Amino acid sequence: MRFRGRFLAKGILVLIAAGVLGYLVMLLWNAVVPVVFAGVHPIDYWRALGLLVLSRVLFGGFRGHGYRRFEHRHEGLSRGERHHLHDFMRFAAHHQGSHDDIDL
Repeated sequence: MRFRGRFLAKGILVLIAAGVLGYLVMLLWNAVVPVVFAGVHPIDYWRALGLLVLSRVLFGGFRGHGYRRFEHRHEGLSRGERHHLHDFMRFAAHHQGSHDDIDL
């Protein structure tokens, strides 16, 4: 019974958050886009909500899933292997696009 109450409360909270985000998207769109781009019309609330859903589908969400998505792959590594992987990723991030240090 307690689980159902929490689940219902979270669902209501998600709906309220989506409604507020849709309203913010509408306000931002109507304040910026028609001014910057000639011929673009203001949108109503439902189109803003649709735009929010479309952005969710195209760009993958409102929460960050970056590292957590790959975290399970690193569970089997030893501490030394994780350290080596971390150093390699840091090296790769700092030398992105530069192939001078790589021997082929």
